[in-house]
Amino acid sequence: MADQVLVIGGGGREHALAWKLAQSPHIKRVLVAPGNAGTANNGKITNSAISISNHAALVQFCKDNEIKLVVVGPEVPLAAGIVDDLTGAGVRCFGPTAKAAQLESSKSFSKAFLDRHGIPTARWKAFTNPKEACSFITSVDFPALVVKASGLAAGKGVIVATNKEGACKAVHEIMQDKTFGAAGETVVVEELLVGEEVSLLCFTDGVTVAPMPPAQDHKRLMDGDEGPNTGGMGAYCPAPQISKDLLLKIRDTILQKTVDGMKEEGVPYIGVLYAGLMLTRDGPKVLEFNCRFGDPECQVILPLLKSDLYEVIQATINRKLSSSMPVWSEDSAAMTVVMASEGYPGNYAKGLEITGFSKAKELGLEVFHAGTAVKDGKVVTNGGRVLTVTAIKKDLMAALEEANRGVAAIHFKGAIYRKDIGYRAIAFLSNSRGLTYKNSGVDIAAGNTLVQKIKPLAAATSRPGCNAELGGFAGLFDLKAAGYKDPILVSGTDGVGTKLKIAQMCKKHDTIGQDLVAMCVNDILAQGAEPLFFLDYFACGKLDVEVSQAVIAGIAEACKKAGCALLGGETAEMPGMYLPGEYDLAGFAVGAVEQGQMLPQLERVADGDVVIGIASSGVHSNGFSLVRKIVEKSSLDFTSPSVGGSGDQTLGELLLTPTKIYSKTLLPVLRSGRVKAYAHITGGGLLENIPRVLPESFGVVLDAHSWRIPEIFSWLQKEGNLSEEEMARTFNCGIGAVLVVEKALAQQVLKDIQRHEEAWMIGKVVSRHTGSAHVEVNNLLQALQANRLQFLHNHIQGKTQTSKVKVAVLISGTGTNLEALITSTKKPTSYAQIVLVISNKSGVEGLRRAERAGIPTKVIDHKLYGSRTEFDNAVDKVLEEFSVELICLAGFMRILSGPFVKKWDGKILNIHPSLLPSFKGANAHKLVLQAGVRISGCTVHFVAEEVDAGAIIFQEAVPVKIGDTEETLSERVKEAEHRAFPAALQLVASKAVCLGESGKIFWNLEQRN
Repeated sequence: MADQVLVIGGGGREHALAWKLAQSPHIKRVLVAPGNAGTANNGKITNSAISISNHAALVQFCKDNEIKLVVVGPEVPLAAGIVDDLTGAGVRCFGPTAKAAQLESSKSFSKAFLDRHGIPTARWKAFTNPKEACSFITSVDFPALVVKASGLAAGKGVIVATNKEGACKAVHEIMQDKTFGAAGETVVVEELLVGEEVSLLCFTDGVTVAPMPPAQDHKRLMDGDEGPNTGGMGAYCPAPQISKDLLLKIRDTILQKTVDGMKEEGVPYIGVLYAGLMLTRDGPKVLEFNCRFGDPECQVILPLLKSDLYEVIQATINRKLSSSMPVWSEDSAAMTVVMASEGYPGNYAKGLEITGFSKAKELGLEVFHAGTAVKDGKVVTNGGRVLTVTAIKKDLMAALEEANRGVAAIHFKGAIYRKDIGYRAIAFLSNSRGLTYKNSGVDIAAGNTLVQKIKPLAAATSRPGCNAELGGFAGLFDLKAAGYKDPILVSGTDGVGTKLKIAQMCKKHDTIGQDLVAMCVNDILAQGAEPLFFLDYFACGKLDVEVSQAVIAGIAEACKKAGCALLGGETAEMPGMYLPGEYDLAGFAVGAVEQGQMLPQLERVADGDVVIGIASSGVHSNGFSLVRKIVEKSSLDFTSPSVGGSGDQTLGELLLTPTKIYSKTLLPVLRSGRVKAYAHITGGGLLENIPRVLPESFGVVLDAHSWRIPEIFSWLQKEGNLSEEEMARTFNCGIGAVLVVEKALAQQVLKDIQRHEEAWMIGKVVSRHTGSAHVEVNNLLQALQANRLQFLHNHIQGKTQTSKVKVAVLISGTGTNLEALITSTKKPTSYAQIVLVISNKSGVEGLRRAERAGIPTKVIDHKLYGSRTEFDNAVDKVLEEFSVELICLAGFMRILSGPFVKKWDGKILNIHPSLLPSFKGANAHKLVLQAGVRISGCTVHFVAEEVDAGAIIFQEAVPVKIGDTEETLSERVKEAEHRAFPAALQLVASKAVCLGESGKIFWNLEQRN
């Protein structure tokens, strides 16, 4: 059973903790108190207003809400004993006790502890008198230039002076001017250490130490470590300055000795221990301890944790860390850049709108909120450090570039940030060795490896005319050897468009190569040409040999299907041009056709010629920018079960069905002399491709009822609410290619094609007048809707039927929709059974319809009740008597009360005569005609308290015709209602559709057999 977790805090660190915890399958919800805009209703993560300073109230909150774990982010609650109080009350809490947290909350305690246990640190002394502190500064024989407030100061209580006068000034500012408040009542003056400053954190259960990858914070406000000290302006991980050997040394001589020392002193340390270190010539020395994750270090460390953070924390609390050591990514680097408010670390404005989050997300970056809030639906600034932008890449340089790109995408007035986070690490790495071409991002060795892997793939495409051997400067083709006598060469070039995006998101690269070949060779068929050879262009930012080999293997296999040779190509690795994981493709096909056999033969095209359509395999490779937008707006994603597919196929896999290659199957027909024209239905759909092979004086009329339309097109039309014209102009709608043939020869040509391909006679050639359409597609919208209804019918019939769901229908009049529901539920395959019809009026036709069907009826006159609630209670009582499970409102002219709707939430269906959410209310047809829209329809939806606002189950579109009146439009919409309402009822009764907890539709189509 999944648990609920509470994270204490409201900064970027806490957002990162919640983000990582939410990835655990053991957790169903992460509450953050108080949280920020980034943790407000973000998937599993949500904010809580519970006070974190009132520990008694917090304990009760945890018990009331069954909180299984509390994770404390900031230092102040730890120092205040939050772990002691919650643990004492039986609430599991991750972090050190107040006594253990003294390692951070008291610099004087920490320094004394280090001395007691022989842990290397800077020379130091604590003072409560400013004069004594200044005397120490001026008299010691080492540079005592670091002045620290002993108490907690939000990570900013350290001043590093450049000389003794500056150090004395810092003492006065902290102790007398109270720069850091009560935290500065005691100051620690210590030696200025010289070296590289790094942070090394670890998990510890009081015995075992599990180091995290080392990180480096950047405290100064501005580039080059200039400006005032801050809580941290950015960080990166891992820090290359710490080798594996040095990491082990720090673990043993600092981290383990600290944990052992606390145990010896009777204060076991459990939680995260953060050691701020200086790598001096004499070895690593402790600058300070923190008793929790650092901020912003947390934002670069946790993204590299491969283990389940929840499991690691539980093992730590259970003192079993040694058996559950965390695992870290060793081939990645993380970089985070802090964006702060203008004026920080001093005074700054709040409430400034922040934009650009979606762009950062598109770049693949994690944005962890800190000082943010939600105001009037917008994210605004609410603190000094506003947010951090984190990039996870293969190396630090790439991570820095990506993080800076993310920062540039996010905007709020006066934003300040550093552009040189990680510069020390990059300098360290640069000084370690000379640059190579590989350092610039071009891996010649990887390219050579790829060539060797694809050589046999290309060789397998050899055909008469060439041997398809890769490696030369150019490819050769012998037309005579291919059997040509008087040929015309025909060339075509194309790409795959944004279908590539889906392939890359789904990590499915083996079929996209066929799309590339098909788009080119299907084009040159329009001239009657046989494809002879093919060239490909593969471009990427970083060459992944495995991915590129899969793509090119697909190209080679497609070339064999097309009968052409893969004669050569170009693989271009261009760092900075493409994001990691992205690539682009282009293809070039060259074919030949003998003189006298070229197509189209425009002079032969005549009125009455038949148009033969050859089936597509699906969307092919055009219109994918629109497809992606539709999927984005729908309730599905590319990993969802496919639409109209079979088995375990996902929507992404369905959309990636490769484009059909027609050359081998259609060339004999094209060469027979019986075909006058061939058109490839590519970009521009049916409307724009067929005219390309017709004389200007002719057009075609097609009937969409004459061919099979794949279900994916019905889904796209419905989800995108696409018009008939948009569908026909964007997609192939099930037709991948068309032929124009003489009517007398059409049947024989069709029979020849059908030996290899699914094909139909789909229309005819007609003479067209100037200004009239070149292509007219009749019944497309109706065919798409009928197709969708057939799919739903097949789906429901395919499921294993158990007992039928008992349904009551509420009416007020004639009950025409009731008749449609009765007819539907009388079928043996129905999942619903109407057991009762209730009317608030006596003597209406709907009651007689029910009686003729043998269905019990009940009249409950609303006029006999003093209120809506009393009337609804009477209805509810009758529904319970008949054990009703679902309610359909079929012309029921009463508004149901709130308590009734809440009780039957997700169990009441209603139908409205428009495509909601447009044209709500009683005069939908009038409003439709006044608005001048071209499409209306009907909507079946769950009933909510707000009228016509419930979640939509099913819609059917109805074209608005020129000259329509309210009466004529109503008649056609009513016909659609008679189909839509029964279909929706079967979906709900079969549990294919239900209302989710969020008030949104949940589809359960994956259960179909």
